[in-house]
Amino acid sequence: MIRDHRPYWLLRLHARYERWHLRRFLAPQFEALGEGAAVLQPWHVNVNGRHISAGRNLHVITAADRRVSFSTWQFAEHQGHIRLGDNVLVCPGCRFDSASEILVGDNCMFAAGSYITDADWHDIYDRTRIVGTTKPVRLGDNVWVGDGAVVCKGVTIGENSVVGAGSVVAGDLPANVIAAGNPAEVIKPLDPARPLTTRASLFADTAELEARMDGINRHLLEGNSLAGWLRAKFAPRTGD
Repeated sequence: MIRDHRPYWLLRLHARYERWHLRRFLAPQFEALGEGAAVLQPWHVNVNGRHISAGRNLHVITAADRRVSFSTWQFAEHQGHIRLGDNVLVCPGCRFDSASEILVGDNCMFAAGSYITDADWHDIYDRTRIVGTTKPVRLGDNVWVGDGAVVCKGVTIGENSVVGAGSVVAGDLPANVIAAGNPAEVIKPLDPARPLTTRASLFADTAELEARMDGINRHLLEGNSLAGWLRAKFAPRTGD
C-alpha cells in the first residue's frame, strides 16, 4: 500500500492490542524489561533462553518476514547472557545469539538484519561439538550497527562508533569512529567539534513525545474511514 488507509481509531485500537500483547506474552519471557518498552507486532519477536534483559524504552520493530530474535544457549559449561541498556532500538530481522555474554550499552541502534553473536557455534576442528569458541561481546553507549552488519565473538566497540552496512566486525573498534568493510576497519573519526544527539533525548519528555506522535498520526490518517480501509484491503486500486 502507498499509504495507510486505516481510520485513526483503528490505529489506536491496534496500538492498544500491541501493548497488551507485549505485557501479556512477551515481557514475561525477559528476565527483566524496563518501563517504556514499545514493540511493533510483538508476536514477531522470539525470546529463547535465560538471562535476557533490557533497560528502559526498548524499541523493537518487526515484520512477518523479518522476525527479531534474542537467544541464549545453555550447554555444558556454557550459559549465554544478553543485556541491553536503556533506549535501545532494534530493527526488523535483527538477531542476538549468546553462549557467554552480549553486553549492549545505552542508546545503541541496530539496523535491519544486523547480527550479534559471541560464539562460533561449532568447533573448528570437531564439527560435532556445538558452541565452539565463545567470547563476550561488548558495545559501548550510542553504538550504531548498520544494515546487515555482523558483530563477531570477542569484539568490543567503543562508545558512539558507527558500523557501516554489510560490515563484518571481527576485531575491536575504538570509540568515536566510523568503520566499514569485511573485516571492518576504521574509515574516519567522528568530528569532535560536532555535538552528538543520542536516543536518550527522545525520552526526556515522554508525554510530549507521545503527543507529537499522536498529532502526526491524526494528520496522516485524517479523512480515513472504515469503509475506505476495507475497500483498499480487499479491492485495492492503483494509487492505494
